[in-house]
Amino acid sequence: MRKVRMDLGIDRIHMEGITGDGVVVAVLDSGISTHPDFGDRIIYFKDFINGRQSPYDDEGHGTHVTGIICGNGKLSRGMMKGIAPKTKIVALKVLNEKGMGKECDVIEGLHWIVDNGRDYGINVVNISFGTLGNDKEENKRLLDEVELLWDLGYVVVAAAGNNGPGPSSISTPGDCKKIITVGADNDNLKMIVNGKVTYHYSGRGPTKQCILKPDIVAPANGIFSCCNLWEKRYLYVAKSGTSMATPIVTGGACLMLEKNKNLSNAECKKIIKATADDMKMDRNRQGWGKINIMKALNT
Repeated sequence: MRKVRMDLGIDRIHMEGITGDGVVVAVLDSGISTHPDFGDRIIYFKDFINGRQSPYDDEGHGTHVTGIICGNGKLSRGMMKGIAPKTKIVALKVLNEKGMGKECDVIEGLHWIVDNGRDYGINVVNISFGTLGNDKEENKRLLDEVELLWDLGYVVVAAAGNNGPGPSSISTPGDCKKIITVGADNDNLKMIVNGKVTYHYSGRGPTKQCILKPDIVAPANGIFSCCNLWEKRYLYVAKSGTSMATPIVTGGACLMLEKNKNLSNAECKKIIKATADDMKMDRNRQGWGKINIMKALNT
């Protein structure tokens, strides 16, 4: 995370007092460990897989993603601090111990936000996974639920998926036209993604509905963040993929909403796209370019 923060000028933003304070992010993932980098900022946890009451993460993906968004770097003396280190967390476990999930559980998690999000002050929703499943009815239900969240005013950020480089390889719900869809800024290096050595993995548009996607790209390779096995002295771990790029953009949105609490989700998306750094790639590879959080905050 130190490298990401340096690349994006995040430490300068923190020095200006913008840290995501007063913002709440909902992370739908494999759960969350009680890593010290989250302090007392896990304000709610719900387990849609096993029905357990206390926070846990038996896969590690959710802990890593949340650390990118808002870990405070306590166990690393600030080295692994995330993008918005004072943002509060609602963790919804919709993926199992293998990082896999049923669409019905994801939909239930999304609908929980529809019903309860305002009570917990949720502003931003992070979805660092997706599906290329052929069940059109289930996919439509998933898209409908994500669109409903957006229509209710939530900033929804989802991964483009790791199924590139072919066209129309954006995963669902990243192919939703309304939300902010995030790809990897540099996927031409061989990396281990989801346990496999791969490259040119970032999902490409257009979507099956002929929508240009992704909207934005962000760093995605070898991102060090919080490990769910921290109690066994594995404090941080590196992971790669659009799952890691997505929380960088989510964290940026949290910073933007702290600075301007009246910013709508549509305005947030428009600013992120308008201030992106053009990487001179095909638009269905990079969208509007690489996120520039500093520019977005100063627009």
